[in-house]
Amino acid sequence: MHEIWLIDDLIKKIESAARGCNSNKVVGVKVKLGALSHISIDHFRMHFKDRSHGTIAQGARLHIEVSGDIHDPRAQGVYLESVQVEENDG
Repeated sequence: MHEIWLIDDLIKKIESAARGCNSNKVVGVKVKLGALSHISIDHFRMHFKDRSHGTIAQGARLHIEVSGDIHDPRAQGVYLESVQVEENDG
């Protein structure tokens, strides 16, 4: 499924961003759905919840925007805009 690949790739990017901040917990994620990504916000939420289970992104709040620009070179993708992490103690 196209959606699964997009979300698995996104989760890898989220995990990488969190590691770059020396964090092991993601509390918020902002993403943009491309105009031609063929995934609705509700469908994205459902797949994200399923695919992030057991990862550092599990339970993260999602802020999702949908692009209307079909001419954007990234129109077929899902793009990570930002990651909010929980700071580690110590």
